[in-house]
Amino acid sequence: MPGGDSVTIEVGGHDVVISHPEKIFFDERGDTKLDLVRYYQSVEGPLLAAMGGRPVLMQRFPNGASGSSFFQKRVPDTRPDWLETTIVSTPNGTTSRALVAADLAHVLWAVNMACLGFHVWPSRADDPEHADELRIDLDPSPGVTFPMVQEAAHEVHGLLDEVGVLGLPKTTGNRGIHVYVRLLPEWTSFDVRAGAVAVARELERRRPDLITAAWWKEERGTRVFVDFNQNAPHKTVFGAWSVRARPGAQVSTPFGWDELDSVDPNTFTIQTVPARVAQSGDPWAPMEGSPQSLDPLLEMYERDIANGLQDAPWPPVYPKMPGEPPRVAPSRARKEP
Repeated sequence: MPGGDSVTIEVGGHDVVISHPEKIFFDERGDTKLDLVRYYQSVEGPLLAAMGGRPVLMQRFPNGASGSSFFQKRVPDTRPDWLETTIVSTPNGTTSRALVAADLAHVLWAVNMACLGFHVWPSRADDPEHADELRIDLDPSPGVTFPMVQEAAHEVHGLLDEVGVLGLPKTTGNRGIHVYVRLLPEWTSFDVRAGAVAVARELERRRPDLITAAWWKEERGTRVFVDFNQNAPHKTVFGAWSVRARPGAQVSTPFGWDELDSVDPNTFTIQTVPARVAQSGDPWAPMEGSPQSLDPLLEMYERDIANGLQDAPWPPVYPKMPGEPPRVAPSRARKEP
């Protein structure tokens, strides 16, 4: 109910105060903080199916999507007693008390702090040792068009079907596509990353004209990069149904494979997605009740290792890993004596 310059919303047995609800968050149509709240209320079911119970990294935009932002992994000391949190780590071992997306009240609490969308862990707060999501990130290199990304997604779909693994796509809210596989909670993030490396390499073998697994940018060319390191331990990925910091309030939107050729990520916004969900439901529903085995992808990885390939390079923030090639760009390696 309205109250001066705030609105109190009762959700999940909790009162969440939304301060300055009329503050403009998205310039293109003048969408406000309260509009963003209403959006998340409208997609509560699919949103919580995708990220409920997971730790999330908040990116806060105090002056709206067009302003500056900062990442906040630690929840503030002053917070509601009911707020659920968990301890997460960075690659170097630093720990933080992070927000858990336990229910919609937790989401709206973060939105009130000017968090537009959520960067989500691949594990659940109650089982941090197992990553139960594989995220295949189709990242457009400079010069790559969205139709090229769509074509690469077709290749992902074909490969997953071939090995008997169910994966489903979403827009990133910008220029890329993510394909998610919900996994049985039996593997670590190291295992899941290995599966992603195998997928990237196999896709490159099949379509070297279109897709690359090259970690070094100088080797990618105008191709779609399959960013396997988005599955490295402690990595977060921008979540399904989350709203991007773009003037048009675009949403990272799940869709069905039958929509791949017609999908336009710019048209999925906080204004259009609620009606889409109301009419068609959750495109990821088939995945939620059918966790998959990672074994087919790990078998591909082990085959590559047996054929003489090393592990793929890791990001620089990670310690040196066993079997990893030299962590230096090929052009620099050629210049060194």
